[in-house]
Amino acid sequence: MENLVKTEFNVPTREQVSPTNQEIFDNLNKALGFVPNLYATIAYSDSGLKKYLEYQNAKTSLSNKEKEAVNLIVSQINGCIYCQSAHTVLGKMNGFDDKQLLEIRRGQSENSKLNALVKLAADITKNRGNASDENVEEFFAQGYTKENLVDLILQVSDKTAMNYLHNLTKVPVDFPVAESL
Repeated sequence: MENLVKTEFNVPTREQVSPTNQEIFDNLNKALGFVPNLYATIAYSDSGLKKYLEYQNAKTSLSNKEKEAVNLIVSQINGCIYCQSAHTVLGKMNGFDDKQLLEIRRGQSENSKLNALVKLAADITKNRGNASDENVEEFFAQGYTKENLVDLILQVSDKTAMNYLHNLTKVPVDFPVAESL
């Protein structure tokens, strides 16, 4: 039976969140100049925003550029326009040009090492943690390590959580909207 009640997710304001989240909003405003709508939405949970930001900002063996490549391909596969848009902006800030960003969202890169990372991230995402032996072997052949593999899986999980949150809440995209493929 179809659910006829639709819960609307408005983006909470600073005044509508817990004191802990108000402090995080203030810090985000200082650092970014605004609180991204998806981060604000996480603040419906008193502990969620702090926990998520600590997870997202934790030390990793992947470079910022590699993290953005993973974020883009995972968001593309999961159909999250919010994260595609945000990570197009962040990808540019981390050295990708428009052509490279679109290639990554299509699941490839001219850089062979990055290509192996993107293909494995796509495979992991599409197949819920399962990946072909070929993609795993190519990842290692390109110089990635077991530490990198663990960090890749953690990066996929980070982005999948945000993709799911936006896909369910549909809060407004507050970044320039990514080009459709």
